[in-house]
Amino acid sequence: MKVSALTLVRNRREHLVNLIVSLEAQQQCPDELVIAWMQPEPETDLPRTRFPIRHVMVEGDALPLAKARNQAVNAASHEALIFLDVDCIASPTLVSRYRDALAQQSALYIGEVHYLPANAVSYHADGTLDLARLATLGERHPARPALSEQEIRFEPDHGNLWGLSFALMRQDHQRAGGMDEGYIGYGGEETDYAWRLAAADVPLYWVGGALAWHQHHPMYAPPWPHFEAIIANARRFYHRWEQWCMEYWLNQFSEAGAIRWSPKADSIEVIRQPTQQEISTARLPASARYG
Repeated sequence: MKVSALTLVRNRREHLVNLIVSLEAQQQCPDELVIAWMQPEPETDLPRTRFPIRHVMVEGDALPLAKARNQAVNAASHEALIFLDVDCIASPTLVSRYRDALAQQSALYIGEVHYLPANAVSYHADGTLDLARLATLGERHPARPALSEQEIRFEPDHGNLWGLSFALMRQDHQRAGGMDEGYIGYGGEETDYAWRLAAADVPLYWVGGALAWHQHHPMYAPPWPHFEAIIANARRFYHRWEQWCMEYWLNQFSEAGAIRWSPKADSIEVIRQPTQQEISTARLPASARYG
Protein backbone atom coordinates (compact mmCIF):
# COMPACT_ATOMS: atom_id res chain seq x y z
CA MET A 1 0.00 0.00 0.00
CA LYS A 2 1.39 3.40 -1.01
CA VAL A 3 0.94 6.30 1.39
CA SER A 4 0.82 10.07 0.97
CA ALA A 5 1.88 12.19 3.93
CA LEU A 6 0.20 15.61 4.05
CA THR A 7 1.07 18.75 5.99
CA LEU A 8 0.03 22.42 6.06
CA VAL A 9 2.53 25.25 6.44
CA ARG A 10 2.46 28.93 7.25
CA ASN A 11 5.70 30.51 8.46
CA ARG A 12 7.09 27.36 10.09
CA ARG A 13 10.29 26.71 8.14
CA GLU A 14 12.36 25.29 11.01
CA HIS A 15 9.57 23.00 12.18
CA LEU A 16 8.93 21.84 8.61
CA VAL A 17 12.60 20.97 8.12
CA ASN A 18 12.52 18.85 11.29
CA LEU A 19 9.35 17.09 10.11
CA ILE A 20 10.88 16.30 6.71
CA VAL A 21 14.07 14.97 8.30
CA SER A 22 11.99 12.71 10.55
CA LEU A 23 10.04 11.36 7.54
CA GLU A 24 13.31 10.64 5.71
CA ALA A 25 14.43 8.65 8.78
CA GLN A 26 11.36 6.39 8.83
CA GLN A 27 11.69 2.62 8.86
CA GLN A 28 9.31 2.83 5.89
CA CYS A 29 9.23 6.25 4.25
CA PRO A 30 6.02 7.71 2.88
CA ASP A 31 5.71 7.43 -0.88
CA GLU A 32 5.36 11.21 -1.12
CA LEU A 33 4.93 14.33 0.99
CA VAL A 34 2.32 16.89 -0.05
CA ILE A 35 2.87 20.36 1.42
CA ALA A 36 -0.08 22.75 1.32
CA TRP A 37 1.40 26.25 1.57
CA MET A 38 -0.74 28.88 3.28
CA GLN A 39 1.79 31.60 2.48
CA PRO A 40 2.75 33.55 -0.66
CA GLU A 41 5.72 31.38 -1.69
CA PRO A 42 6.97 27.90 -0.76
CA GLU A 43 10.17 27.56 1.23
CA THR A 44 13.30 26.69 -0.75
CA ASP A 45 16.38 24.57 0.06
CA LEU A 46 14.39 21.94 1.92
CA PRO A 47 16.13 18.71 2.98
CA ARG A 48 16.73 16.08 0.31
CA THR A 49 14.50 13.02 0.52
CA ARG A 50 14.13 9.61 -1.09
CA PHE A 51 10.48 10.38 -1.70
CA PRO A 52 9.04 13.19 -3.85
CA ILE A 53 7.75 16.40 -2.26
CA ARG A 54 4.80 18.02 -3.98
CA HIS A 55 3.64 21.58 -3.44
CA VAL A 56 0.12 23.02 -3.34
CA MET A 57 -0.51 26.76 -3.02
CA VAL A 58 -3.60 27.64 -0.96
CA GLU A 59 -5.15 31.09 -1.18
CA GLY A 60 -6.58 32.88 1.83
CA ASP A 61 -5.32 35.57 4.22
CA ALA A 62 -6.83 34.00 7.34
CA LEU A 63 -5.67 30.49 8.17
CA PRO A 64 -7.62 28.43 5.58
CA LEU A 65 -6.97 25.16 7.41
CA ALA A 66 -9.97 23.20 6.13
CA LYS A 67 -9.41 24.38 2.56
CA ALA A 68 -5.72 23.51 2.74
CA ARG A 69 -6.41 19.98 3.96
CA ASN A 70 -8.94 19.38 1.20
CA GLN A 71 -6.54 20.67 -1.44
CA ALA A 72 -3.75 18.47 -0.07
CA VAL A 73 -6.04 15.43 -0.34
CA ASN A 74 -6.96 16.36 -3.90
CA ALA A 75 -3.28 16.66 -4.83
CA ALA A 76 -2.23 13.36 -3.19
CA SER A 77 -1.17 10.59 -5.57
CA HIS A 78 -2.16 7.73 -3.27
CA GLU A 79 -5.29 6.53 -1.51
CA ALA A 80 -3.83 6.09 1.99
CA LEU A 81 -3.38 9.47 3.68
CA ILE A 82 -1.38 10.47 6.76
CA PHE A 83 -2.04 13.97 8.06
CA LEU A 84 0.79 15.43 10.12
CA ASP A 85 0.82 18.90 11.63
CA VAL A 86 3.93 20.83 10.58
CA ASP A 87 4.85 21.07 14.27
CA CYS A 88 5.20 17.29 14.48
CA ILE A 89 8.36 15.19 14.40
CA ALA A 90 7.53 11.60 13.44
CA SER A 91 8.99 8.71 15.40
CA PRO A 92 10.68 6.12 13.12
CA THR A 93 7.72 3.72 13.09
CA LEU A 94 4.91 6.25 12.55
CA VAL A 95 4.43 5.74 8.82
CA SER A 96 4.71 1.94 8.96
CA ARG A 97 2.23 1.69 11.83
CA TYR A 98 -0.34 3.87 10.07
CA ARG A 99 0.22 2.01 6.79
CA ASP A 100 -0.24 -1.40 8.43
CA ALA A 101 -3.41 -0.27 10.22
CA LEU A 102 -4.96 1.11 7.02
CA ALA A 103 -4.03 -2.06 5.13
CA GLN A 104 -5.91 -4.15 7.70
CA GLN A 105 -9.05 -2.00 7.90
CA SER A 106 -10.27 1.23 6.35
CA ALA A 107 -10.90 3.51 9.35
CA LEU A 108 -9.79 6.72 11.03
CA TYR A 109 -6.59 6.23 13.05
CA ILE A 110 -4.87 8.53 15.53
CA GLY A 111 -1.43 8.12 17.10
CA GLU A 112 0.06 9.43 20.30
CA VAL A 113 1.53 12.95 20.41
CA HIS A 114 4.02 13.94 23.11
CA TYR A 115 4.65 17.62 23.73
CA LEU A 116 8.14 19.13 23.78
CA PRO A 117 9.42 22.17 25.69
CA ALA A 118 11.27 24.94 23.90
CA ASN A 119 14.76 24.15 22.57
CA ALA A 120 14.20 20.40 22.78
CA VAL A 121 15.17 19.57 19.19
CA SER A 122 18.83 18.88 18.48
CA TYR A 123 20.88 17.04 15.88
CA HIS A 124 23.80 14.64 15.98
CA ALA A 125 26.99 15.47 14.11
CA ASP A 126 25.88 13.26 11.20
CA GLY A 127 22.76 15.38 10.64
CA THR A 128 20.27 12.98 12.23
CA LEU A 129 17.78 14.01 14.87
CA ASP A 130 18.52 13.21 18.51
CA LEU A 131 15.48 11.00 19.00
CA ALA A 132 16.61 9.82 22.44
CA ARG A 133 16.47 13.41 23.66
CA LEU A 134 12.97 13.82 22.25
CA ALA A 135 11.84 10.60 23.91
CA THR A 136 13.17 11.87 27.24
CA LEU A 137 11.70 15.36 27.03
CA GLY A 138 8.37 14.57 25.35
CA GLU A 139 5.37 14.67 27.66
CA ARG A 140 2.14 12.79 27.05
CA HIS A 141 -1.06 14.79 27.37
CA PRO A 142 -2.75 13.59 30.58
CA ALA A 143 -6.14 13.30 28.84
CA ARG A 144 -4.77 10.91 26.20
CA PRO A 145 -4.14 7.18 26.61
CA ALA A 146 -0.74 5.53 26.85
CA LEU A 147 -0.50 2.83 24.19
CA SER A 148 1.73 -0.19 23.74
CA GLU A 149 3.82 -0.32 20.56
CA GLN A 150 1.60 -2.84 18.74
CA GLU A 151 -1.76 -1.80 20.20
CA ILE A 152 -4.79 -0.75 18.19
CA ARG A 153 -7.56 0.48 20.50
CA PHE A 154 -11.12 1.33 19.51
CA GLU A 155 -12.20 4.85 20.48
CA PRO A 156 -15.98 5.35 20.68
CA ASP A 157 -15.84 9.16 20.87
CA HIS A 158 -14.93 10.86 17.59
CA GLY A 159 -14.52 14.08 19.57
CA ASN A 160 -11.09 12.71 20.47
CA LEU A 161 -9.83 13.10 16.91
CA TRP A 162 -6.33 14.54 17.16
CA GLY A 163 -5.72 16.90 14.26
CA LEU A 164 -1.98 16.83 14.86
CA SER A 165 -1.56 13.27 13.60
CA PHE A 166 -4.11 10.99 11.98
CA ALA A 167 -4.59 8.71 8.99
CA LEU A 168 -7.46 7.49 6.83
CA MET A 169 -8.30 6.45 3.28
CA ARG A 170 -9.21 9.03 0.67
CA GLN A 171 -12.59 7.35 0.09
CA ASP A 172 -13.55 7.87 3.75
CA HIS A 173 -12.47 11.50 3.63
CA GLN A 174 -14.64 12.00 0.55
CA ARG A 175 -17.56 9.99 1.93
CA ALA A 176 -17.65 12.35 4.92
CA GLY A 177 -17.72 15.33 2.55
CA GLY A 178 -14.16 16.38 3.33
CA MET A 179 -13.55 19.31 5.62
CA ASP A 180 -16.06 22.16 5.71
CA GLU A 181 -14.23 25.09 4.11
CA GLY A 182 -16.71 27.46 5.73
CA TYR A 183 -14.53 27.23 8.85
CA ILE A 184 -12.02 30.06 8.48
CA GLY A 185 -9.09 30.49 10.84
CA TYR A 186 -8.35 28.58 14.00
CA GLY A 187 -10.79 26.28 15.79
CA GLY A 188 -13.73 23.99 15.22
CA GLU A 189 -12.98 22.55 11.79
CA GLU A 190 -11.39 19.36 13.14
CA THR A 191 -14.28 18.60 15.49
CA ASP A 192 -16.76 19.17 12.67
CA TYR A 193 -14.68 16.85 10.47
CA ALA A 194 -14.65 14.19 13.18
CA TRP A 195 -18.43 14.34 13.51
CA ARG A 196 -18.79 14.13 9.72
CA LEU A 197 -16.67 10.97 9.76
CA ALA A 198 -18.75 9.54 12.61
CA ALA A 199 -21.94 10.27 10.65
CA ALA A 200 -20.40 8.45 7.68
CA ASP A 201 -19.80 5.39 9.92
CA VAL A 202 -16.00 5.62 9.75
CA PRO A 203 -14.76 4.03 13.02
CA LEU A 204 -12.00 5.60 15.11
CA TYR A 205 -8.97 3.79 16.58
CA TRP A 206 -5.85 4.68 18.51
CA VAL A 207 -2.61 3.26 17.04
CA GLY A 208 0.38 2.40 19.21
CA GLY A 209 3.81 2.97 17.70
CA ALA A 210 2.63 5.92 15.60
CA LEU A 211 4.14 8.43 18.01
CA ALA A 212 4.85 12.03 17.03
CA TRP A 213 6.55 14.73 19.07
CA HIS A 214 4.99 18.20 19.00
CA GLN A 215 7.55 20.97 18.62
CA HIS A 216 7.08 23.92 20.93
CA HIS A 217 5.64 27.21 19.67
CA PRO A 218 4.02 30.14 21.47
CA MET A 219 0.60 29.28 22.87
CA TYR A 220 -2.07 31.31 24.62
CA ALA A 221 -4.55 30.41 27.34
CA PRO A 222 -7.16 31.68 26.68
CA PRO A 223 -6.39 31.77 22.93
CA TRP A 224 -7.17 35.48 22.60
CA PRO A 225 -5.31 35.91 19.27
CA HIS A 226 -7.93 33.62 17.67
CA PHE A 227 -10.93 35.19 19.44
CA GLU A 228 -12.92 36.23 16.36
CA ALA A 229 -12.27 32.97 14.48
CA ILE A 230 -13.26 30.84 17.47
CA ILE A 231 -16.54 32.74 17.90
CA ALA A 232 -17.41 32.52 14.20
CA ASN A 233 -16.49 28.84 13.96
CA ALA A 234 -18.34 27.95 17.17
CA ARG A 235 -21.46 29.57 15.76
CA ARG A 236 -21.06 27.61 12.50
CA PHE A 237 -20.65 24.35 14.41
CA TYR A 238 -23.77 25.02 16.51
CA HIS A 239 -25.81 25.89 13.43
CA ARG A 240 -25.02 22.50 11.95
CA TRP A 241 -25.00 20.21 14.98
CA GLU A 242 -27.10 22.11 17.56
CA GLN A 243 -24.31 21.55 20.05
CA TRP A 244 -21.33 23.67 20.97
CA CYS A 245 -17.69 22.85 20.40
CA MET A 246 -14.70 24.57 22.01
CA GLU A 247 -16.76 24.98 25.19
CA TYR A 248 -13.63 25.26 27.34
CA TRP A 249 -12.45 28.32 25.42
CA LEU A 250 -15.91 29.84 25.19
CA ASN A 251 -16.23 29.51 28.95
CA GLN A 252 -12.91 31.29 29.43
CA PHE A 253 -14.04 34.12 27.15
CA SER A 254 -17.32 34.31 29.05
CA GLU A 255 -15.65 34.43 32.47
CA ALA A 256 -13.45 37.27 31.21
CA GLY A 257 -16.55 39.23 30.23
CA ALA A 258 -15.80 39.23 26.50
CA ILE A 259 -18.92 37.27 25.50
CA ARG A 260 -22.32 36.40 26.92
CA TRP A 261 -22.73 32.62 26.55
CA SER A 262 -23.50 29.41 28.41
CA PRO A 263 -23.48 25.74 27.35
CA LYS A 264 -27.29 25.82 27.30
CA ALA A 265 -27.46 28.97 25.17
CA ASP A 266 -28.33 28.92 21.49
CA SER A 267 -26.21 31.95 20.59
CA ILE A 268 -23.06 33.87 21.48
CA GLU A 269 -23.18 37.61 22.15
CA VAL A 270 -19.85 39.41 21.77
CA ILE A 271 -19.54 42.11 24.41
CA ARG A 272 -16.02 43.33 23.71
CA GLN A 273 -12.75 42.49 21.99
CA PRO A 274 -9.73 41.27 23.99
CA THR A 275 -7.26 43.91 25.13
CA GLN A 276 -3.56 43.88 24.27
CA GLN A 277 -2.84 43.35 27.96
CA GLU A 278 -5.04 40.25 28.03
CA ILE A 279 -3.31 38.85 24.94
CA SER A 280 0.15 39.43 26.39
CA THR A 281 -0.74 37.98 29.77
CA ALA A 282 -2.26 34.86 28.19
CA ARG A 283 0.97 33.81 26.48
CA LEU A 284 2.25 30.62 28.09
CA PRO A 285 5.89 30.23 29.18
CA ALA A 286 8.38 28.36 27.02
CA SER A 287 8.25 25.37 29.37
CA ALA A 288 4.56 24.71 28.68
CA ARG A 289 4.04 21.36 26.91
CA TYR A 290 0.45 21.76 25.87
CA GLY A 291 -2.53 24.07 26.06
